[in-house]
Amino acid sequence: MSDLPTSETRAPTRWLPLAEARLAMSPAWQRWVGSRDSLTLRLTEAGAPRPFRVRLLDQRLDAPRPDEARALGIAPGQRAWLREVALCLGERPWVVARSVAPLTGLPEQELAHLGERSLGSWLFRQPDLERGEIEATTAPAGFHEASGPWGRRSVFRRGDFRVLVQEWFLDAMADDLGLPSR
Repeated sequence: MSDLPTSETRAPTRWLPLAEARLAMSPAWQRWVGSRDSLTLRLTEAGAPRPFRVRLLDQRLDAPRPDEARALGIAPGQRAWLREVALCLGERPWVVARSVAPLTGLPEQELAHLGERSLGSWLFRQPDLERGEIEATTAPAGFHEASGPWGRRSVFRRGDFRVLVQEWFLDAMADDLGLPSR
């Protein structure tokens, strides 16, 4: 059994608009946290020649945290699709991610079978994909023991489908790339 706090017991994550969070962020981290392109591609390029790998930690239907439900505009306690992964270079996690999507409009066939492929590799191939504003936090992910300087999140939309993608950049990534602490 994990000693990590559950979504019911841990303190709510405080998310700030990116423009506000940038005031405390180094230029190097601004480029990572503020990028609107595919994180999968950026990690693959930055970590070369080490192979990029997605490690599936959990995927289930469950109630999202209250801050996640608010971000998606769904009722508290409403069941949603949840997926937690570690994005690794070699075997070393650089980013952990948690994605939450309401069941309404969910492309179940595609998402149920992602396995150890990145959600981003599917998302960025979708026509008419819209990405909402990026928010940032210094709070830990809460579902993974590794820590890091920054987390970010944004809602992606395509027709009736929407998904909240939350990504936490880990200390291992900062160390390997020689990035500043914040």
